[in-house]
Amino acid sequence: MTILQWLAGTTGQIFASACVMTILVLMLFMAVKLYTSYRRNRTYFILIVVLPIVIIQNGALIGLSFPGHMSSYYSDLAQSFISLLSFIIINFVFMKLYTGPSTKLKGMPFLLMFIGLILVTAAQISISPENSTAQTQLLAIDFYGLILNFIILLNLRGIDQRFNYSASLIVYFIYQLSDLADGYVFHGKVPMLVILSHLLPVIYYSLLFLLLFEWVLERLLMTFQSSITDGLTSLYNRRHFNKKAEQLLRDTKKIAIIFCDIDNFKKLNDTQGHHKADGVLKQVADILREETAGIGTAGRYGGEELLGLVAAPNVKPEVVAETIRSRVEKETMVTISIGISASREGASIAEIVSQADEAMYQSKTTGKNKVTLHPSMRQRTRSSDETAKRSSQQA
Repeated sequence: MTILQWLAGTTGQIFASACVMTILVLMLFMAVKLYTSYRRNRTYFILIVVLPIVIIQNGALIGLSFPGHMSSYYSDLAQSFISLLSFIIINFVFMKLYTGPSTKLKGMPFLLMFIGLILVTAAQISISPENSTAQTQLLAIDFYGLILNFIILLNLRGIDQRFNYSASLIVYFIYQLSDLADGYVFHGKVPMLVILSHLLPVIYYSLLFLLLFEWVLERLLMTFQSSITDGLTSLYNRRHFNKKAEQLLRDTKKIAIIFCDIDNFKKLNDTQGHHKADGVLKQVADILREETAGIGTAGRYGGEELLGLVAAPNVKPEVVAETIRSRVEKETMVTISIGISASREGASIAEIVSQADEAMYQSKTTGKNKVTLHPSMRQRTRSSDETAKRSSQQA
């Protein structure tokens, strides 16, 4: 027996259905995990309901494939009905998942598809098996499946994963065509058509699995991102900023903290409103992020207090701080007071931040809109300048 004969026979059907069931079980596991994490989302619950139905359907196909099990007209009709019903529901779920927020997916078209399926099935049942030939006994419901796929394929506006999702529908459409050609024209005489009708569902559900897997990854990334960043400014939150600063201190051995506080922010809140104040805070955060990119990192300490970190050895933090101050003054409607402190041997991140906070408070109380170095940093700056001066004199 060649591989083509094996795939075109009952063993091929059993193999394909078993593969589909395995994929569906994995999808069901992911759907359950999503539902337990996002209980308010009914879309996951619908997926949890429909996937076991498709699993049972493929289990029935395996059972009917064994020798001695003959399918009947009504069992074939039930298989076709369940297949199209699950196709409608699964496509509703995936289109719901991947529809962008600007385009609301309406359930009415899918409800009409379901009603149409019931009417077509009822019409199919009204034609008794005795009045239909083997070639035409499920013709109405089979061609209705083609129409359903074609309608969905033509209405994918607003789908985020349009190309990947379209690929799955095209694969299913080819499966439907090959199944129709084999069932109504060639009657199993063309092995390649039989193989396509066996294996294309495996490819179809594999593509759906990849779409769902990508959705899960996106949710995990979003959850992780929200756990380390501030929701308003998108800067690192205080906890993750400290963690990042400790890592950079271990790697570079020397860092500087730039502590920024927006001047008169409470007055801006009271006079202009929270929406305007939040917009200004985002502007300042963007400037801080841009100026520390590639040389360190940035975070939100709390309220209107923002932190910058400089870890590049050849970059002077006071120059970076002055650039930030100047840009904020020119590009926004507020000014900022800044304090700078550098790391020293044995000092923790909390101590460095506290010293930068002290320096910022001095800027605040001596006129605002200025940059102040912490005294310990000024002493080290003077010492390094004196050392450099003596070296030049000796030379």
